[in-house]
Amino acid sequence: MNCRPGCGACCIAPSINTPMPGMPAGKPAGVRCLHLDEANLCLLFGTQERPAFCAGFSASSDICGDSREDAIRIIGWLEESTAC
Repeated sequence: MNCRPGCGACCIAPSINTPMPGMPAGKPAGVRCLHLDEANLCLLFGTQERPAFCAGFSASSDICGDSREDAIRIIGWLEESTAC
């Protein structure tokens, strides 16, 4: 599955626990990443500053569902159910 243009759910719903430019403590779940542009594209894509968590994410129908709303809901549920 290819990412949906303009989705950005993977840059909003999950927490990122590693530092990145402008976010030295990472990013809490449900918070929009500072590096997500107006078109919901990652400004760190393809750079060394991009967190390994982000680079390892692959869009799939079981994670992303049928819409952006599904993706935010599913990723949010996964985040909540795996939180320590």
